[in-house]
Amino acid sequence: MNLTRRPLLLTLTAFVLLLAGLALSAGGLWLFILGDTPLYIAFGLALMLVAILLFKQKALAFFWYAVLLGGLLWWSIQEQGFDWWPLAARVGLFFVVGLWLLVPWVNRSLQGAPGLNKGLLWLALLGTLVVSAASWINDPHRIDGTLAMRTTPDTYRAPNVPKEEWHAYGRTGFGQRYSPLEQITPENIGQLEVAWHYKTGDMRGQPGDPVETTFQVTPLNVGNRLFLCTPHQNVIALDATSGDELWRFDPEIEGDMALQHLTCRGVSYQAEVDKTALEGFSDNCNSRLFMPTSDGRIIALNPENGEVCSAFGKGNGEIDLWNNMPNKRVGGYYSTSPAVVTEDLLIVGGTVLDNVSTSEPSGVIRAFNVNTGELVWNWDAANPEQTEPIAPGETYTPNSPNSWSISSVDEEFGLIYVPMGNQPPDQWGGNRSPEVEKYSTSIVALELDTGRVRWHYQTVHHDLWDYDVPSQPSLLDLTVNGETVPALVQPTKQGELFVLNRLTGEPILPVKEEPAPQGAVLGDFTAPTQPVSKLSFNPPELTGADMWGATLFDQLACRIQFHRYRYDGRFTPPSLEGSLIYPGNFGVFNWGSIAVDPQRQVAFTTPTYLAFVSQLIPRKDDTSLVVHNTPPEHGLPALNENFGAPYAVKLFPFLSLLGIPCQAPPWGYVAGADLATGEIVWKHKNGTVVDSSPLSLPFKMGVPNLGGPLMTAGGVAFLSGTIDNYVRGYDVSTGKQLWKQRLPAGGQATPMSFMGKNGKQYLVVVAGGHGSLDTTAGDDVIAYTLP
Repeated sequence: MNLTRRPLLLTLTAFVLLLAGLALSAGGLWLFILGDTPLYIAFGLALMLVAILLFKQKALAFFWYAVLLGGLLWWSIQEQGFDWWPLAARVGLFFVVGLWLLVPWVNRSLQGAPGLNKGLLWLALLGTLVVSAASWINDPHRIDGTLAMRTTPDTYRAPNVPKEEWHAYGRTGFGQRYSPLEQITPENIGQLEVAWHYKTGDMRGQPGDPVETTFQVTPLNVGNRLFLCTPHQNVIALDATSGDELWRFDPEIEGDMALQHLTCRGVSYQAEVDKTALEGFSDNCNSRLFMPTSDGRIIALNPENGEVCSAFGKGNGEIDLWNNMPNKRVGGYYSTSPAVVTEDLLIVGGTVLDNVSTSEPSGVIRAFNVNTGELVWNWDAANPEQTEPIAPGETYTPNSPNSWSISSVDEEFGLIYVPMGNQPPDQWGGNRSPEVEKYSTSIVALELDTGRVRWHYQTVHHDLWDYDVPSQPSLLDLTVNGETVPALVQPTKQGELFVLNRLTGEPILPVKEEPAPQGAVLGDFTAPTQPVSKLSFNPPELTGADMWGATLFDQLACRIQFHRYRYDGRFTPPSLEGSLIYPGNFGVFNWGSIAVDPQRQVAFTTPTYLAFVSQLIPRKDDTSLVVHNTPPEHGLPALNENFGAPYAVKLFPFLSLLGIPCQAPPWGYVAGADLATGEIVWKHKNGTVVDSSPLSLPFKMGVPNLGGPLMTAGGVAFLSGTIDNYVRGYDVSTGKQLWKQRLPAGGQATPMSFMGKNGKQYLVVVAGGHGSLDTTAGDDVIAYTLP
């Protein structure tokens, strides 16, 4: 037949399908050589056959396209069941093409029983619709249930903080993120409305800002005041009921800093200054706020007016955290998290630069007299027995494991619970000392009086995955077999919730050691086993069938990449060819931690699942750049170069060609857990891609979360940390979403709640975005209350 008489749309369609079939066959052959299914080859050949029949203007093309669509549908169900998003990736585009083929302008010249063959294609399309409808209403990832309604025994202890207020990052030193207020309930939460909206004027994007510039603060509430800090370290006091600014303090941060992160998660509060301990210094503060700064200081401020407290730090109002530190590089060490305040002590850890060099400052934990700022003790994980204050002129151990997250404290038991990180570099540990090995990636209980170790519990042995213990431990009393047990709940990046006796460190819920993959790079090793808690959010191991994309084509590309990387399951060691790390170092849980209800002994959690790639790059010397093409600008550190180690590291999320995760959704959930039994009672995917997809579609796929939840005695929980710009409210018992409000920016912070002087309960949400997640930047503090 003359090509010029063939309809143009038919010719173009056939040509596109031929190219698509060739690509699918070639990619399928590559995948088959890698050891996976040969079906992509078959689908590609079928698509080419359809293209050839269209070129020949044969209605038989409808029949073979119906066979292709039916085969895709059958195979998709075999691999993923009735799960909408994996099905949509495999058959969605082909369904649309099938409809296109039935357009009269495309098929009007086809010969040979077009009616019968069209009918078969319509039947295949109808079958696809039916299966799609069934999968749309089916959620194989969902767990439904109702959390127990327990009451706390008479022995329940809680720190002495007025129920109406919020005095520490997790409300109290117990780190529960739980408010005893009960005015907001599942019945009235839908009536919440904005009470006030304050803008700090401090936005990320200033010269010298690192990528990870974030507004992660949880404000404090004392009396009728809120206290918060901004990414660029301003401290602000607001009228809690009206949102009016009362004062602002600028610490005048030193410039030209080598920053990896720029954030402030919060300030700390001392309720009463003991002026008899001030050694002759007169002081202008009856209570204090403590602000950690990015240039390595802690400044004491008067909560009344924002003035520096004159007697603290021997008369200058601050402590220099660079005292006795090795390897000083301004910005290379500071406390991104609020310090712990007890009756007598101010206890401070800090963050160091990850994966820059083996010559970083120390990760020492220090306790200062809360009234004077004098050093009381220091605990260095690489020199753990020497806790007496370091002598002038001496330095702490360089590059020792640090604690960058938030600690919890039980003053009655005289213990502080410190979540520990790793010794840089994170992905290579061939030269770690026995002391470093012992305390890395652990919860360490230190005596408040001496700084000595009472107990420690290691959550990952010989950590090669940046699985720092990232979250503040939550302290509560659990009823186990009729007895009250003092408990500590520790979330981890790899998805465990370790429930330990906080007096002894012994597990309350069972923990078993499971075999771990072996085969680290030359000069390193892997631990033979790793601990897994009974209460675990560890996801199932990935398979090729779990790969995903917007279409079958980028899904195939992800599937090929999956087989090109090393993946032996959880705890696959980093490798030269690149290893898939799942869960990745973003964490199932991160610094936002969880919320626990000490009355009901349950937890509201926000597990996130993202795979990352970790590839070691051999270094030829200690100075060359091997993962950067040029030195970073503005004096920022060359991250992941690992100067001084034998390997640099490339770290990146496992994404498709279109920039979306290669593993199928959901990527984020909310989940309720019973801490006494270790049961995950309910689990629901959470959040939409409205702010992270090119078309801004509000599909509820379950998205990553970074920021902690809040629970209240009213039976509701709140969360703002998802990568869509919403704050949401939930029924704690069932996890049902009851309320949501649009935010002007990313809400990657932990909400808090207090009672205003007008007798109303307020919910406060910070929305400022997160640079690494590329959520919308903002400077917003928003309070909600009932009418």
